[in-house]
Amino acid sequence: MHPALQGLMTIIIGVGGCVGYFYLSNQLLDKVIFPFRHDDAGRNINRANMVRPWLFLFPAIFALGLYLAYPVVETLRLSLTDRNAGGAFVGLQNYSQMLNEPKFWEAMRNNMLWLIVVPAASTAFGLLAAQLTDRIKWGAFAKSLIFMPMAISFVGASVIFKLIYDARAADQPQIGVLNAVWLQFDGGFGSVLMLKVVPLLIVLSFAAMVAYVGWILIHPLIGGQGRSGFKVLRVLAAAIAAWLVVISLLQIVDIVTASLPYGEPQQWLTLDFYNNFFLMVVLIWIQTGFAMVILSAALRGIPEETIEAAIVDGANPFQVFFKIKVPQIMGTIVVVWTTITLVVLKIFDIVFAMTNGQWETQVLANYMYDKLFRAGDWGVGSASAIVIMLLVSPILIWNVYNARKEMR
Repeated sequence: MHPALQGLMTIIIGVGGCVGYFYLSNQLLDKVIFPFRHDDAGRNINRANMVRPWLFLFPAIFALGLYLAYPVVETLRLSLTDRNAGGAFVGLQNYSQMLNEPKFWEAMRNNMLWLIVVPAASTAFGLLAAQLTDRIKWGAFAKSLIFMPMAISFVGASVIFKLIYDARAADQPQIGVLNAVWLQFDGGFGSVLMLKVVPLLIVLSFAAMVAYVGWILIHPLIGGQGRSGFKVLRVLAAAIAAWLVVISLLQIVDIVTASLPYGEPQQWLTLDFYNNFFLMVVLIWIQTGFAMVILSAALRGIPEETIEAAIVDGANPFQVFFKIKVPQIMGTIVVVWTTITLVVLKIFDIVFAMTNGQWETQVLANYMYDKLFRAGDWGVGSASAIVIMLLVSPILIWNVYNARKEMR
């Protein structure tokens, strides 16, 4: 059968089925279950009107249950059974096996690293792009270029960056942009500037930004302010910020004392620890456009009166941005941050296409795929899927809570 005819038949059957369902369900409700006759007519009308919305919602609820609730329940069941033993119940044995595997902890460590770097970098670059593109005449064109990677699939973006990171022998032309640039360094002033000074400034900037965020979080508690319900979260976030500052300062020592192999092509995706950041660049490149569009709309919604008042009081552009604009769009920043965080927790395509979890780049979703479809271990694979769901759930609940609070 011709595809166009198949599509037409699908539309006819789908629309006809919906119309038939709603018509027949109304007739059943009004004529059979709660008939409008005799002395109970008024009460039956009220009863039918109470049931009718749920009758209309039933197809959607059934579909959500079939495609969301059932897979969760079935995954939980599989995580408690052993496929090789005929589906016998084994309790938490699969979870115990998973927790004893080094690859699982490698995936957890890398996922935490992704969670720290990608949402922060994507949101920061998106906010910077939104602020700068709103101040130039060709800002709309610049925004379209920055947003363009959002139209590329994760696998497509991975192929692009895999070519950028490509390495060939030293005596052959380098098609990888990064190695072509790398081979231009020979240890002179340019090498010191680009490979020592610039990374040093980036790490120092990151440490300063994290320290500033930590100070903002802990400052209300020092003054005895802030709601008691959020004190523990503030202290925890401030402790994480302090830990990141210490790690950044230790990284500065590594940058200064590192002996770099100048003039030799590098297999960037095989370099332990740093290869994770090369993978993160792909997702940051994609998500920056999303963050820019949302934050640009938020910046445009700031009342001009507050900005004008700050300028009249003598505030410089940095003070206007950090003390006037950013606090007013903090809610939007948090939404963007958490949305990107959800994407990071489920990241799979980029790692699968570029390294397949090799060279210490394993993440939870790729670990789950390896267990389910390569090792055929449905128990441990399902257990790792439950772990991913548990990590995602608090963020989803928090977003729903905030959305409902704003609607009140």
